[in-house]
Order: sequence, then structure tokens, then C-alpha cells
Amino acid sequence: MNPVLQRAVDGFASLQVASEVRALAAANLERWFEGDGFAPYRPLIEWLIENGAWDVLLDSFYQVIPFGTGGRRGPVGIGPNRINPWTLSTSVQGHADYLRDKFDEEELKVVIAYDVRVFRDRSGIYDRARINPVLGLSSRDLAELAARVYAANGITVYIQRRGDDRFVSTPELSFAIRFLGAHAGLNVSASHNPPDDNGGKFYNHLGGQEIPPNDELMVNRVEQVEEVRCLSWQKAKDSGFLQPFGEKIHQAYIWHVQSRALVQSRSAKVVYTPLHGTGLGSVYEVLRNLKFDVHLVDAQAAPDGDFPTVPFRAPNPEVPRSMDLAVELAKDLDADLVMATDPDADRIGAVVRHKGSWRFLNGNELGALVVHHALSQKKWAKPPVVIQTEVTSGFIAKMALGMNAQVADHLLVGFKYVGDALRQLEENQRYGQIRAQLDDFAVAVEESHGVLITPQIRDKDAAGGALYLAEAASLAKDEGRTLVDVLESLWTEHGYVANHLVSTVMRGAVGRMRIQAIQESFRRSPPKTIGGLVVTAFHDRREAKGPFGPILSETDRASRDVLVFELGTEARVILRPSGTEPKNKAYVEFRGKKGADLAFERVRVDTAAQRLAEAFVDEMLSRVDLGFPSFAHGVNDLVSVEGKISFSKQLFPELLVRIGEGTAEGWLDGALAPLGKDGRRLVDRAVSRWIDEHSPSPEVRSALVALFSLSK
Repeated sequence: MNPVLQRAVDGFASLQVASEVRALAAANLERWFEGDGFAPYRPLIEWLIENGAWDVLLDSFYQVIPFGTGGRRGPVGIGPNRINPWTLSTSVQGHADYLRDKFDEEELKVVIAYDVRVFRDRSGIYDRARINPVLGLSSRDLAELAARVYAANGITVYIQRRGDDRFVSTPELSFAIRFLGAHAGLNVSASHNPPDDNGGKFYNHLGGQEIPPNDELMVNRVEQVEEVRCLSWQKAKDSGFLQPFGEKIHQAYIWHVQSRALVQSRSAKVVYTPLHGTGLGSVYEVLRNLKFDVHLVDAQAAPDGDFPTVPFRAPNPEVPRSMDLAVELAKDLDADLVMATDPDADRIGAVVRHKGSWRFLNGNELGALVVHHALSQKKWAKPPVVIQTEVTSGFIAKMALGMNAQVADHLLVGFKYVGDALRQLEENQRYGQIRAQLDDFAVAVEESHGVLITPQIRDKDAAGGALYLAEAASLAKDEGRTLVDVLESLWTEHGYVANHLVSTVMRGAVGRMRIQAIQESFRRSPPKTIGGLVVTAFHDRREAKGPFGPILSETDRASRDVLVFELGTEARVILRPSGTEPKNKAYVEFRGKKGADLAFERVRVDTAAQRLAEAFVDEMLSRVDLGFPSFAHGVNDLVSVEGKISFSKQLFPELLVRIGEGTAEGWLDGALAPLGKDGRRLVDRAVSRWIDEHSPSPEVRSALVALFSLSK
């Protein structure tokens, strides 16, 4: 073996991973290091080996980046477990082969969209002095590469013209596939992931994503690719296979969303931010065209894959602080509602002015408001259909049933399953026990801030969600109320429910092994109690006797890696690994008592849900011999488990020593640098918890308050 490669193999031996993982990493590394097609990557591979970056190398090479929720998504970089021209082009070639299998001799058409991302290596993984083939790689570059591959396979591609500065959102792509009668679609995007991530999400002819077992047929075709057919851009253009994603398509999408408006009131004053993403051409355009009083956050209007003004560079409307700038503008304008969208404009987030303060609405609360609006503001000839995934709050289903709707609430996670439910309604006039036609569809929601208000789109659509929220806010304002008042009236009627989502990020190959180990440990030995509550029922969604039946494929097995813990009638915990990010997600629901005093019940139930969530995380981590002090639960979930452990057990104790020495201020930001941008804000709530738990001296308390800008 080449001495350089042998050094890497020896380095892998020092890592605590299975021998087969090390062997796979070594084999893939050798292929990339010695293969002529990978020659541009060789200098940086050599540099990583010279510098002993064994964790990075192992994670980059131990597998081909897997298909998650509808495609491949992850960090851009070098190796088969990273997003780069090789992983994308082989995916596209496999997809082209799959389409040929599926549609035989038809003249195939594919629609491509892309978001605003550009790889800048913000974490400093690679040597800046050496040529880096992926540095500066943009979503547009990857999309044009995909178009060249499709064209080489005789497939017509609809894609934005070079020089077109408008970006296409995920829901507009879904709409365009159906509008054009295309056979498939591809979106080059990493949605709300960090700036240096990217990916490709594949769509079927219905505008949704393939579900098992069809998605495995596509995966198998991708894995069989040995050679990628690809034309130059000019040859692809000259061939006639490249067609413009025209303004006619865009206007048809905008008109269709606008046509779903339910009421005339436009009294709410709205502040909107696209968080530097694609939402300017969807949410903002819809609200402006419908004459809402909508104000744009100018500093976040321009597309920018660095997301420079977004706290933590986390352009995710599920994160309350992503809307900090928008809330500041809303205060100045005396607005009623703030809304934000992620880079591909499929998720919607909102903050509401209520009794002089600003209240963030989580995904389940947004879902409840949207469902209530859809059911209450339209006269339905037959019982309307509401669709939600299993991890979404049971409160929404309870409310919808109380409003005479039919509810499909037992779907696996992901809007691809919503799309399939709509397909079954369209083709069979039934879905499970529900008998209805497509016109009876009212709305679909998911706790991850996803909303769909029309069956002409088969993925979540922030523009539709924003429309219904703006309408609902206007109706409430006309009555002298806010959206929080609407929620409180619904809780009073149906009983308060608290939903709490906890994410445990564990990066790298070791992290992925831990995520899998946690799932398997719970599957083999579910706890008898969680946080003092008895586990009265345990459900493994992979069970053949369960509601989803026998496993259909390996992709089905992955999607069904969902564990449900019932805690009597009071509570429920659902655990699953994310399909798009290196983390486990625990969905905690705690139910209040109907008829109880709402103010008292909210405090009681919220506190109980928080305690249950933290107890479950402690149990999770104990299964892989990890853990941290209770105050570290306050560290933002954007920080990895390893980062929380390091902060609470190493950094924070040293900070206390330095406070005593008077050297804390100059040292702190450097110590927090591994956490990324806005390190102090990522840990400030943990510091507040430590103060509450330990009652430090006035001097230490004062220093911590000053260092982290805490409320006194």
C-alpha cells in the first residue's frame, strides 16, 4: 500500500469505531487517492493525512452519503460522504436511469431549482494554501452540473437562465412539475442546514418525493452507477435539452396560492424576512399582491448563502432568534405579526405581538392556527380532510375532529407521506379509513413548521402558510384580539397541550454510530419509567404487526426508525434519528386537563413537559455512556452533545476560575470559538440556569450577567 495511505489506515486504527467502518473508509480513501477521476482532490487528501485529521477523513470516506428524506444532504467537502460534484452527478445519473426504467421511451422532462448556497469552508477544515475543487461551489454550479448530466441522457431540463437573479423555492418547484407535466424534479438545496451544507432533493412526476419501495428502486439505480454521462454547458444548450424556467410558470404558482385566500380582511401589519433565501419570490410576492400591509426586512432581503445577519448563521424559522432583526423592525413599526422562511421557503415561522411583548409560535401552534382558520373560514359541502404526521401535536387532530373534519394523523415523518396521502385521495377517493375526494382536502401540517393549503403542490409551502396566518391575524385584530388569544380560546375549549422538541446533535462517524446505538438500545430495552412517569405502552414503528405493516424496503426500514413511548393518558415521547442532519430528535407531548384554569395549567404542563424532555435526554445519553450537568440542558440545541459536555465540564469551570483572576473577558470568545458564530448567545441560557441552581456570590453573578448580557 502507498505509504501515505498506510499512514491513514494506522490513524483510523486509533479511532473508537467498528473495524468494518475503518476498512470501508480505507477502501474509499484509496479509490479517491489513486483514481484518475479524483486527481484534483489528491493534494487536500494528502494534507489531511499529513495533519492527522483522522476524524474528518474517516467521516468523509467511510460511506457514500446516504439518501435521507428524498435525497442527499450534508456538508460540502471531499470524499463520498460529502456533497461534491461526484456525489451529485452520480445521484443524477442514477436518477436518469431510474426515470428511463419507469417511463420507458417517453420524452422525459425534469425541472431543476436551486437555492443561494456557496461553500466557503467556514469551519476551516481544509488548507487554504492548496487548490480546493469544492471551495466556492454554489447551488447554481451543482444545478447546472445536474442539467448537463440529464441532457447527456436525452432528458429535457427546465432551469433558470444564467443571469436570472430570481431563485425558485421548493414549493414552486413542486408546482412547476405538475404545471409542465414533467416526469421529475431536482432541488439543489440544504434547506435550513448550516451555510456550508448542500444537497439534492429529488421529486416525482406528481410533485412529491418517492416513498418506499419506489425510493429504494431509485437508490439502487444510483448505487449501480459506474460512469456518468455529461455534456458541456454549451453542448447541452445547443442540443435543445435546456429550456428556461420561465416567468409564466412563476406567475401561475403565485396566482394559484393567491386563489386560496379565504377572507377579505387585511388589517394586520406584517413584517416579513426571507432570511437571505428564496422567499422574496413567494411569500413576499403573494402577501404584497393581495394588498397586505407587509414590510420587508431589507437587511435580509438579498439572497446570500452566508446568511450573514442571521444569529448563529442558522436560517431556520424553527429557531426563535432567527427573527431577531424582524422583531426589532416590527417594534419600530408597531406591527402585529412577524414571519420568516428558511432558504428554500418551505418552512414558515412566526412571532406575534401580544399584550406588549413578542411571543414566538412553535410549529404545533402554527399548525393549530392554520387548521382552525382553514376549517372555520370556508363552508365545506362535505367533511374536510386534515392531514398531519405522527410527531405533530395530538391537539391539532383533537381540535379538527371537534370541527367535523376527517383527520389522517398517523403518517410517518416527512411531507412525502402527505403527498402520497393526496395521491391516494386523487386516485382512489380514500386514504386509510377516510373516504373523500381531492377537493375535500383542507390543509396539511407538520410540527417542523410545515404547512400545505393546496393539493396542486405536494410539499410544504411557506407562502400558503403565510397567507393563512396573515388572514387569521387580520381577523383577530378586527375583533381586538391576537393570534395568541385565538390559541388560548382553543386551549380553553379542547384542553392545553405542551409540545417540546429536543435535538441531540452528534457529528462524524462516531456520532452516527452513537445515534444508531441509542435507537437500538431503546428498541432492545425500553425504559419502564421516564422522568418518574410509567411507560404504559411502547411502539416500534418497524414492527410488521403495527399500523405500517411489513417492511417494504431498506428505505422503508430507515423511515420507520421511530420509537413511541406512551406515558398513560398524560404524555408521550417519540424518538427518531433525523433523515437530513446528524442528530436524534425527541418529540415530547404533555397533555393538560380540559376545564382546568388555563393560566395555572399552562405553567404546570409546560414545566412538566420540560422536565420530561430533559429526563429523556439524560436517559438517551446514558445509553452511550455520555451525560452532562443539568444546567447544560440550557445550551442551544444547535450545539452538539460533545460541545455541551465540553462547555459544562471544561470551559465553564475554567471560566469561573478566570472570573476570580480577572482574565475572563479577554479569554471567553476564543474559548467559545469552536461553537461558531454568536457563541455567547448559544450558551447564555445555560449560564442563567447555573446561576439559579448554584446561587453564586454577588461578584461571580455580576460578572456572568455582564459577560453574557443576562437579565438581572
